[in-house]
Amino acid sequence: MKRLSAQVRSFDPSIQLLMLNQFGINLGFYMLMPYLADHLAHGLGLAAWAVGLVLGVRNLSQQGMFWLGGTLADRIGYKPMILAGCALRTGAFALLALADTLPALIVASAATGFAGALFNPAVRAYLAEGAGERRVEAFACFNVFYQAGILLGPLAGLALLTLNFSVVCAVSAAVFALLAVVQARALPARRPVPDAQRTSGWRGIAADWRAVGRNRPFVLFSAAMAGSYLLAFQTYLALPLQARTLLGDSSGTAMGVVFAVSALVAVAGQLRLTDWARTRLDPPKAIVIGLLVMGAAFLPLLPGPHHTAHGFAAALGLAGLVLCAALLAVGSALLYPFEMDTLVRLSGERLVATYYGAYSTAAGVAVAGGNLAVGALFDLAARTDTPWLPWTALTTLGFGCAAALTSLRRTGHLHPCPAAAPAPA
Repeated sequence: MKRLSAQVRSFDPSIQLLMLNQFGINLGFYMLMPYLADHLAHGLGLAAWAVGLVLGVRNLSQQGMFWLGGTLADRIGYKPMILAGCALRTGAFALLALADTLPALIVASAATGFAGALFNPAVRAYLAEGAGERRVEAFACFNVFYQAGILLGPLAGLALLTLNFSVVCAVSAAVFALLAVVQARALPARRPVPDAQRTSGWRGIAADWRAVGRNRPFVLFSAAMAGSYLLAFQTYLALPLQARTLLGDSSGTAMGVVFAVSALVAVAGQLRLTDWARTRLDPPKAIVIGLLVMGAAFLPLLPGPHHTAHGFAAALGLAGLVLCAALLAVGSALLYPFEMDTLVRLSGERLVATYYGAYSTAAGVAVAGGNLAVGALFDLAARTDTPWLPWTALTTLGFGCAAALTSLRRTGHLHPCPAAAPAPA
């Protein structure tokens, strides 16, 4: 903790504020979202298809709109987008506290997602520009605050649920309102570096996006890394499905342990992993090793039981789930700072928020499509009595991503292309 505190204090106050901001964002978000589906299904009595629609709208409005949030941040400025996102999420969570009809819930869910699309690219671009050559260190510290919010948010939400769900929504909204006020007062305005050759208006935006699309190293890197986001998401899909299969009604408690272990590993290990990688590896190698670890995370689940288990078999199954989550957290923590730094370098340090937005949208598309495939693999495994099938596929995906990135490194595709270089002033 002392080490983290000293490293955070070494950054500019605006960077420190962004780290605290991200902790608050995740605290407020994860205070509410893990319990939303249960509220919709049991509190409001919505049908399963309606619950899926509300949750799907939130994901689509965030992942699908990252590109727009990044573009607006580069055009208008980082601080306005951060403030707009926090304010919009304040209103969205307040609406969730009051909404009891499907149209109102859909509006609130869409606003919640779009708010994330507004502030996420702006926060990362602001952090990258403000940290300068210390980007890797900054993103390592940033991820500690990020994971700490994920760890504490559900615990705070669970405590507030003893009152009712509306109280959870109100407190979450208050967190985002406080973040908006604090940043409005204390976060310095920061605009992207001016570009003399940049065109204004819609033509300029279209030109920016053509530049992003023509940046072959960035496109190839995004494609190679998309699988890592699908692997990380399995903490919320494949692992809960396996926990339900193994442990039945006790799966909720088991997944609470799994989520806690995942966040604790990231919080405790992030700075050590980053320091180790910086002294021994170049950034692409660090990312490759992170991908290999994420792929290997699913190997402990291969020999586990594939039906409701008891006694030693249940303990073995739970141990496999915990180990899988821990390895996914280690792999993600290892690669994340270097991944964020690589994106800045591939952008030529120009249109950074736009590049972050495009990258996040690509990752969101990969997660959405990949989850359909993972679900289909679970169904196929159940029909054909091949419980190893999903885990083998996920391991193969991780190793395939590592191989793809290794190939990009060897062929020199992890260097900015001339089109991405900053335009002369």
